[in-house]
Amino acid sequence: MSEYKTVFLDLDDTVWDFTTNSKIALEEIYRCYSLDRFYPTFDLYYKTYSEKNTELWNLYHHGRMTKEILVTERFRYPLQLVGVDDTELAKRLDKDYLSVLSRLPNLVMGARELLDYLVSKYTLGIISNGFNETQYRKIDASGIGHYFSEIVLSDEIGINKPHPDIFKEALHRMSIEAADAIMIGDNYDADIRGAMHCGIDQIYFNPLSKPIEEEKPTYEVTSLLEVMKIL
Repeated sequence: MSEYKTVFLDLDDTVWDFTTNSKIALEEIYRCYSLDRFYPTFDLYYKTYSEKNTELWNLYHHGRMTKEILVTERFRYPLQLVGVDDTELAKRLDKDYLSVLSRLPNLVMGARELLDYLVSKYTLGIISNGFNETQYRKIDASGIGHYFSEIVLSDEIGINKPHPDIFKEALHRMSIEAADAIMIGDNYDADIRGAMHCGIDQIYFNPLSKPIEEEKPTYEVTSLLEVMKIL
């Protein structure tokens, strides 16, 4: 096993429980804006929003979608489906959603235990495609900022995962070579393929055991606590 110096981690749905926190925030927005006028159940609204949001983020990862279009379109789309074409409402929904979302503290199961374990052995860094205005607030709300020596955000440097240059920037900030680092992430495309193409070993956090149709990662786990057996 390589003697790693640094462990890089993705933030959303690797450390910070984006799925749970996002659903809580969206339910508050659904209630506050009386979106039951358009969607009789929250579950229907959540499904419609989430499917479109995933599609838009996949485009954003690869530079085929701007941040400005993403944050408006993901809320405008569900409204348009029910005959409401209101861009200003979509923008207000996004602003209030992000405000609620960034204050929520829930972490992925096992994340704090893993961070406690890792920080005693390695320097830690975050590499995230999230937005500046929310990622730092999420880190503060969940009380995990002290674990990390560097936080590299695509929104700050203008390069998204999986592009190798965001990983190179993280290596540069840590003053290490690719062989000295390993990346932990839940998104095969952004985290695993991106690290792989930069020569960084990877631990694919795959709690749903999604099939891997491309090159196998260096390691794969279904629980964060399994990482302790690897590092």
